[in-house]
Amino acid sequence: MPTSSPAEFARSARVAVIGGGPAGLMAAEALAARGLAVDVYDAMPSVGRKFLMAGKGGMNITHSEPLEPFTGRYGARAPQIAPLLDAFGPDALRAWLTGLGVETFVGSSGRVFPSDMKAAPMLRAWLHRLKEAGVRFHMRHKWTGWSPVTDDVATASHSLRFTTPDGERDLTCDAIVLALGGASWPRLGSDAAWVPLLTAREVPVAPLLPSNCGFEADWSEHFRARYAGHPLKPVAISVVDVDGKVHNRQGECVVTETGVEGSLVYALSSSIRDRLLADGDVTISLDLAPGLPLTRVIDEVTRPRGSRSMSSHLQSRIGLGGVKAGLLHECLSKDAFMDPVQLAHAIKALPLRLTRARPVEEAISSAGGVPFEALDAQLMVARVPGVFCAGEMLDWEAPTGGYLLTACFASGLVAGRGAAAYLERANA
Repeated sequence: MPTSSPAEFARSARVAVIGGGPAGLMAAEALAARGLAVDVYDAMPSVGRKFLMAGKGGMNITHSEPLEPFTGRYGARAPQIAPLLDAFGPDALRAWLTGLGVETFVGSSGRVFPSDMKAAPMLRAWLHRLKEAGVRFHMRHKWTGWSPVTDDVATASHSLRFTTPDGERDLTCDAIVLALGGASWPRLGSDAAWVPLLTAREVPVAPLLPSNCGFEADWSEHFRARYAGHPLKPVAISVVDVDGKVHNRQGECVVTETGVEGSLVYALSSSIRDRLLADGDVTISLDLAPGLPLTRVIDEVTRPRGSRSMSSHLQSRIGLGGVKAGLLHECLSKDAFMDPVQLAHAIKALPLRLTRARPVEEAISSAGGVPFEALDAQLMVARVPGVFCAGEMLDWEAPTGGYLLTACFASGLVAGRGAAAYLERANA
């Protein structure tokens, strides 16, 4: 028999959501919809800081491609992400936004944006709705672990400790949703301080690694000084992953003082990063003229150039100059640059050695985290009953383009519903 009526239970049971990003807020909404008392705790002065920063250049909320290729964007974790998207996929996310009063549109790339391209109005409307539903927010509350009085993690309730502006604070709750982010952009709250708190409870955590990140190359001082900040477009990159599979993408990237970054590099970052981890360095192949076949490039470059320099010849025959010509000088010997056949082949497949990923703190997102194998289907931690995980602190990664946010929303919803179901079972 239930220990109390459902209404009495909902009034008495308390759930702590730790982390005020999209995953945490979605978990709070799912819990409040079940009539549960929900408290959201965040270490920052306000919620959604990384979400707002991500939206500064235009809030890319999801993607419009069909669900099967959409799910494939999650790579090795696609089988684990698929059930989350079944619960709350890109179409459901757009419908949810409409219900929030936020209209969306599909851009030319297939990416989905709010009609005003902004994140702040959406977040304000969402927070208003959550507060109307009774969700309470506690800012500048940094979770520092379980209180020493609750060493038995199998107890029905959890005593948590927070550092606040008024000192240490302990509180008790019946279930917890952790949505603390990964290790990227720590100044906005994702500082990975939760890792030792979970590993102390024997919860496995895969190392947090940079994802959607830039990579370093050993530029000469001349090249760095002249071309840092110059865009490379259009260009194609090929890289062989650790399993021997060739990945080839065309798009745009940027030469930086330390190497290369940008959307094209981010799209291949997991393959490049894993090769670096396995081999210590990796050589990618740059196609500097992706719109021209090799035969055409050979034909144009080997034409007599008279008194013109090779650089002038390249500019005249195939429109290749600026930073692309600079890369050819940087990566080829003088003899290879002056040999028309070798040069033509290099234009279509210029080897560029990358030596390391940029630090995870600079990355757009991070890979690694709590593995799905340590969780049940509702994202509850097997070793710590009543504790659920969501968002970027889970062990998955995805490219930019709306995939990151969609999975954060979806996992938050599943974790919130899972926590509600867990409490309902406990009350049965």
